[in-house]
Order: sequence, then C-alpha cells, then structure tokens
Amino acid sequence: MSANVNLLYLTQGVRGYPLHELKSTKNGLEFHLEFPENKRKCSACGSCDVISKGSHFRCWRGLSMGQKQAWIVMNVPRLQCKACGKTRQVRVSFAEANRRHTRMFERYVLSLLKSMTCKDVAEHLGLSWDTVRDIEKAYLKRKFANPPLAKVQYLAIDEIAVRKGHKYMTIVMDLKTGQVIFVGDGRDQEALEPFWRRLKRSRAKIKAVCTDMSPAYRAAVRRHLPDAVHVFDRFHIMKIINDKLTSLRRRLHGETKDASKREALKHSRFLLMKRRENLDDTRDESARLAAALDVSADLSVGYALKELLPELWDADDEKEAMRVLREWISDAEWSRIPEMESFATTLRTHWFEILNFHCCPITTGPLEGFNNKIKTLKRQAYGYRDLEYFKLKILALHQARYELVG
Repeated sequence: MSANVNLLYLTQGVRGYPLHELKSTKNGLEFHLEFPENKRKCSACGSCDVISKGSHFRCWRGLSMGQKQAWIVMNVPRLQCKACGKTRQVRVSFAEANRRHTRMFERYVLSLLKSMTCKDVAEHLGLSWDTVRDIEKAYLKRKFANPPLAKVQYLAIDEIAVRKGHKYMTIVMDLKTGQVIFVGDGRDQEALEPFWRRLKRSRAKIKAVCTDMSPAYRAAVRRHLPDAVHVFDRFHIMKIINDKLTSLRRRLHGETKDASKREALKHSRFLLMKRRENLDDTRDESARLAAALDVSADLSVGYALKELLPELWDADDEKEAMRVLREWISDAEWSRIPEMESFATTLRTHWFEILNFHCCPITTGPLEGFNNKIKTLKRQAYGYRDLEYFKLKILALHQARYELVG
C-alpha cells in the first residue's frame, strides 16, 4: 500500500489522504481515497468544532498514466461549524474549490498551452474547450490581472478596435518596460477610471504621458495627472495630416473633369503619404507623384506642407520648434486650402502638448507595435467572445512563455 501512496504523490501530487483502493475501469485508473479525521475543519474559519452534515461524492481528473486517464475519487464531508455557523463542504489540498481536476493536472494543461492551442489541448486530453479556457483564464487572472504600478513613470495610452461596430479597448503601456499594465473597455474617460484608481493607490510618480489628440484622453490626463507632462504623439499627428491630404485628393478628384488627370489622382493616395526620400524609383513612384502634383497647385502645396511638418520634431530645442510651428501654421492659413486651414487650427489649439515632445521625447510607437501583436493574437483565435479572457491574454502577451506556478 505504501508503494501506491508514493505513486499517488509522485504522479498526482496528492499527499495526506490515505489510499483505500486502486481500480482499473473502462474510464481509466481510479484512486479511491479516504478523508482523514485530522482534516475535518471548517473551510471558512479553520475551527475543528464542527458537526457532520453528510458527505458529497467527488471525482477529480488527474494526470493520465500512459494511455489511461487517472481519476481521484473521494467522499468529501460536509460540515457545520459551531464557531462561525457556516455549513460548507471541506476543502481538499490538491484541487481548487469548485474544480473537477487537480492542481497538478492544471499545471500540465498550462505546460501544453505553451506550444498548443486551446482546441488542440482539449482534443488531446479529451476535455471541452471551455474547460481548457477556464484553466488558462484562472492562471492568467492570478498572474497578470493586476500588474504592479508603483515604479511606473512614463505612460502611453491608445485604443484598439476589437470587434466590428465600433467596439474598442483602451490600452495603457509602461514605456520603460514595454509592458501593458491596463486594458479597459471602450475609449472614453470611463474606460480609464479603474486604472486611475489603481494608480492612485500605488502612489506611482508619473512623469509623462503620451496619447493621441483625443479630447477624452486629454481631459482624463489633465484631471488625474495634472503634474505630468502630456505629450501628443507625433505619429498620430502625421496620420491626421495624411488624412487631410487624402481628403484634399478626393475633393480634387471629384472636381477634375479631365480623364488623364483623374487617373493620375486616383492612384496617388499612398504616394502622397510617403516621404519624398522614401519613394521607390524602380517603380516610377517619383514620376507618378509628380504627375499627381501637377494636376493641382493646391495638392502640391498640401504635399509640401506635409513634408515640412516633421521639422517640428527634428528641431534642436523647444524654441526652434515653436518657430517652425508658427511658420507652418502661417503657411497653411496663407494657402487658403480648407483641409490645411482646418489642420492649422488643430495645431494652434494643441501647440502646448505638441511642443512637450522636446521636454520629454516619448511616443506611442512601442504601443502601436504592440497593437500589431494584439491583432495577430485576435486573428489566431478567430476573435474572442470572452472579452475578459482576451484582456488577460493581452496583459500576458509581453512574456513569450508563461512561468508555471510551483
């Protein structure tokens, strides 16, 4: 019998429960255990002053042995505690409450998930997909649900689309470590409220925050981090002017009657977004861009303004950047191009946060790169119906492999 007890501990991680019988059935191997008297304690307060209220037959899935599944079987007492008055089933040390598998079996499932999908693990072990998902979800919640915030100093905040129909999540990254530290539902101020509460409790000293030009993010940062430097991301600003240039191209395409000129404008969208030094001459991109710019002086001026804007961030200091910004706004307003005038108004309104880049040169670039990993994660699973599970996967994504709980 002692050999069987050692086998039970070494293969299933069960110790302290006498083995009554080992059976081989059509379902596999069944380890029938006895519940020891010294473990008859209240699960709530630990008191030994209890009254028996019957028992419940429990069966837990253990690690397979060869081609046979292993099952841990035991009658678990149900006790009423005289100290706290609660009536509960006694907890067992080798399995989590309300689980139908052992802790060692959970660790085995997690080890398989390092190199297999949930579906593959479920088929391999004869489980439902939901069971495998729940095992991983519980582990991710324990390990990654609440990343430490005390040492965070630089933040990047951005949103990512998770479903069709304008369904978004807000992502917060620690720019120093590259770790995602919060995932919220939506992209408004309310999406960040749980994060601000946790950040306040952590007493973190935030030096700077980088976001896009969203009014919601601007208001949230001003309210919760009034002493932090707020930087508007340069890449989002360039995206806006590229969108303005695209709108100008579309308007000119609609106004132009000449077929050859319309054709030149039609295929110039991505050429207009490129920096001039990045044009590929082997594909005649310089010539095609020149043909598009010849269609309208407004398009040529708009493209020239787009090319001048990066000088704002290439400036040596904030004073020079201010001069570049003033000249750019003046040129855009002088152009009388509605799209450029509109963007000039935007820059004039938010000049302070834009120039903060020279006080703290941070961007949301690392977060944009991480968003590509999130999109890959979503595509690999063909989407996630359980958004809580998806958020936990995002929080764990910075680690290539999970570290198993001992």
